[in-house]
Amino acid sequence: MNLADIRSRLQGLEGRAYWRSLEELAGTDEFRQYVTREFPSQASEFNDPAGRRTFLKLMGASLALAGVSACTRQPAEKLVPYVRQPEEVVPGRPLFYATSMTIGGLGMPLLAENHLGRPTKIEGNPEHPASLGAADALAQASVLSLYDPDRSHNVVHRGDVRTWSDFVSAVSAAAANERTTAGAGFRLLTEPVASPSLLDQIQTLLAGMPQARWHQWDPVYGTVQGGAPASHALYRFDRAEIVVSLDSDFLGFGPAAVRYSKDFAARRRISTPEDTPNRLYAVEPVLTITGSNADHRLPLKARDVHAFAAALAAAVGVPGVAGGALPDEARTRWIPAIADDLQAHRGRSVVVAGEHQPAAVHALARTINEALGNVGATVTYAAPVVGSPLDGAASIGELVADIDAGRVRTLVIVSANPVFTAPADLDFRTALQKVPLRVHLGQYFDETAELCHWHAPEAHYLESWGDARAFDGTVSLVQPLIAPLYDGRTALELIAALNGAEVQSSQELVKDYWARAFNGQTKPSWTLRTADGQSYASVDAFWRHALHDGFVASTSTLLAAAPPASVATAPSSAAASTPAPTMTGTEIIFRPDPFILDGRNANNGWLQEMPKPLSKVTWDNVAYMSPATAERLGISVVRHGNREMDLLEVGYGGRRARIPVWIMPGTADDVVVVHFGYGRQRAGRVGSNVGHDVFGLRTSRAPWFDGGAEVASTGDGYLIVSTQNHFVMEGRNPVRVVDTAEFRRNPKAVEEQGPRRPPRTLTLYPPPDQHPHDNHAQHRWGMAIDVNVCTGCSACVVACVAENNIPVVGKMQVDRSREMHWLRVDTYFGGANPQAPDGVYHQPLPCMQCENAPCEVVCPVAATVHSDEGLNDMVYNRCVGTRYCSNNCPYKVRRFNFLLYADFYTEEVKAQRNPDVTIRSRGVMEKCTYCVQRINHARIDAKTAGRPIQDGEIKTACQQTCPADAIVFGDLNDPNSRVVKLKQQERNYGLLEDLGTRPRTTYLARVKNSNPALG
Repeated sequence: MNLADIRSRLQGLEGRAYWRSLEELAGTDEFRQYVTREFPSQASEFNDPAGRRTFLKLMGASLALAGVSACTRQPAEKLVPYVRQPEEVVPGRPLFYATSMTIGGLGMPLLAENHLGRPTKIEGNPEHPASLGAADALAQASVLSLYDPDRSHNVVHRGDVRTWSDFVSAVSAAAANERTTAGAGFRLLTEPVASPSLLDQIQTLLAGMPQARWHQWDPVYGTVQGGAPASHALYRFDRAEIVVSLDSDFLGFGPAAVRYSKDFAARRRISTPEDTPNRLYAVEPVLTITGSNADHRLPLKARDVHAFAAALAAAVGVPGVAGGALPDEARTRWIPAIADDLQAHRGRSVVVAGEHQPAAVHALARTINEALGNVGATVTYAAPVVGSPLDGAASIGELVADIDAGRVRTLVIVSANPVFTAPADLDFRTALQKVPLRVHLGQYFDETAELCHWHAPEAHYLESWGDARAFDGTVSLVQPLIAPLYDGRTALELIAALNGAEVQSSQELVKDYWARAFNGQTKPSWTLRTADGQSYASVDAFWRHALHDGFVASTSTLLAAAPPASVATAPSSAAASTPAPTMTGTEIIFRPDPFILDGRNANNGWLQEMPKPLSKVTWDNVAYMSPATAERLGISVVRHGNREMDLLEVGYGGRRARIPVWIMPGTADDVVVVHFGYGRQRAGRVGSNVGHDVFGLRTSRAPWFDGGAEVASTGDGYLIVSTQNHFVMEGRNPVRVVDTAEFRRNPKAVEEQGPRRPPRTLTLYPPPDQHPHDNHAQHRWGMAIDVNVCTGCSACVVACVAENNIPVVGKMQVDRSREMHWLRVDTYFGGANPQAPDGVYHQPLPCMQCENAPCEVVCPVAATVHSDEGLNDMVYNRCVGTRYCSNNCPYKVRRFNFLLYADFYTEEVKAQRNPDVTIRSRGVMEKCTYCVQRINHARIDAKTAGRPIQDGEIKTACQQTCPADAIVFGDLNDPNSRVVKLKQQERNYGLLEDLGTRPRTTYLARVKNSNPALG
């Protein structure tokens, strides 16, 4: 079926149309068979045509062998008690320590949960202004990387194992030799750095070697096309009524996304039909997390965003700015509507320039904000937080030029992997081998380490001492939760050794820096005071206080209650009026994988198996393309048999690469979006030889987008595994959307969109008065999920994986619909235009905790039962694996352990697991439990204190990490609880209510604040 057939099918539908994929729209026989088939094709492990019969036969044999207790036997485990128990350790009660994870040079403030000396779970730091208690998917998954057995274990010199002392002696001698020539042949290459103590050490190193050079390279965060912006913008989305995003993914990308999501959601949350949420316009070439949350979204080529920004600036009254050529719809319809809306909300609006757009677009955004009076109200401009230039492509280009000219004798590479990630036109692999002495510090023996003379293992942040500045300027401290597992060391220790300092631990180095700052021996840009402005009594008091809080309160003023006006110099008129570069032909856009990034997370199984936020692809990278562009190039719009996608050959700048295509609705026409980060060769057992390497196409001149791409199908198919079509609900009104005007006019509009609820007495289940969990229990637990603020970031899914010891199953098992995630986020597209959907909606789906649970009545061994508080519990020891409960669940939120997915044998992985949650072997059903272990912890604490459980005291793992606070859990017996108040709103609805299951998890409908001028 082609695109015209799909459009014709959509136009024939009545009412609202919501769909999850183009395959669902096409409605082909293959798709219908895929949806209705009880078991996916090739699901049998035994190639038996009568697969179900053989399966039950084998399960019956297993029952007999296991004594009818369970399908399999749990591997034996040993419990080793303390000989001398530490005084501060209480078995079964975790401790939390404040720390910070560095990403893109900036710190992400966190709390790490520690069980008996081993970190098992990550949470956001609720007191830190950069997170306010939330965390993203990358932070949640970082704890798994700590225990990765493929991390580098030893110092290596030309293939031989050496000691750290040998390494320090060698690099110190090399640095001393370079000082004799003022460091003329010395170069340092790092990722962006904003650590005060590390910057101090680097400045000391450069002061001793005035002719040495420090270069920085980060292909994800440290590269800006066409030069870095002159200033750093900080946004207050909680104050903005109108937001215009110019190719910016501020809700889904970067260290600031957690705080920005929380602020944006605060202004989007509504309680009554009279409330008005903020309005978001998104102009972007490819669908992003931010674009999916927009009230109005315009697909536009990346090269046209500059012209759009200039035209918008002219429309709001910025003098001396002329727009370029734009599509008619953008020029005549979008620009006037957005400009009028911005003018009507002067001082209460904000224009956000994208991180992948050149400096000229950032300058234009600033001129618009200044013309509207937004500076000092919704946006603040300051000097960049990172203590060095952000144009990483230019920096690494200078390094390669110096190497080629023979000016580099010693090169020290810290944390980076430029052999894999550097721009293709620089040929860093060849250049590196010309350097006489090459030193590498990294967590993995990767592609760069392989070509270096010396390699030393780098410590994970959970086993390190250090500090880092967050995106808002707040200095966060990094403290270890565990001793280094593989004798790793920090960049701070390496640079100190290059400075010729005596051997010191990273703790001594950090504490020494802050002691000097406290005593005025250094000149930081802040005064060390407590949060209430008081001076510390001593440096030890300061140190203890900062370690406890995880940050230095007085170092952040940029996100204060009343932010100052612009503190950076105003952008020059020349920067704002710079014409956009001329680009023609098909546009190629480079984007990092949302979870693997540039490949640094390739060996993290949690992130590999996490469905991408919009395509739901796992274990691969793809090239996005619009349906119309694919049709024009003769590429199949609908997947072949719901399994294979066309393998593309993409040419650009005389280079070529292969990558599978993914048809993504909402992508601009004549654009191909390639995602890099895959194709690693030395990533570890999980991440090596996975996906396709497209770094060979990326250049230093155009690291994010350019014209002149050549795209053609190779005629070959490639298996892409996506969960987008798994467990579809076939148009049963799973999401409900209403416009603000309609909602005010008819508060019952949300309820009218769904099927009629049956009377509570119309049921085959026992009458309500016979449910003890309804009337007699002290607590009735329930959950409400606000779809209006959920961004679809998937942080909740990774948090659930970490909390509940959920295993990784691999690409082929996911292809058989056997992913084990207890929580999924369904994404729906709206409207009758697959080229430009009129909305994208995200719906997290845990277990519904039905009061009339269809799963319970069909279980032959009562393995799934209700607790007296209304929880739908799973008793693993009873489960015999019939899967009747899964078949009878209309929401398809149960997962069956087909194989022994849990790793019982790798010692390092054992330490990561949460001891409060059972590790399941094969042959049992698993599902969300509302984090019952957390409920029990709170119950014990309340009972010990002789008080009732307080509202908000229990937070499920998904709720705890959600940056948008979209998930609320609580007691339905408490009329004053947040969850009860949410369920009383007009927007509240249950999923598949017509079935009479009475789910305890309900949703609050999406309310779109549309601009009438745009329809």
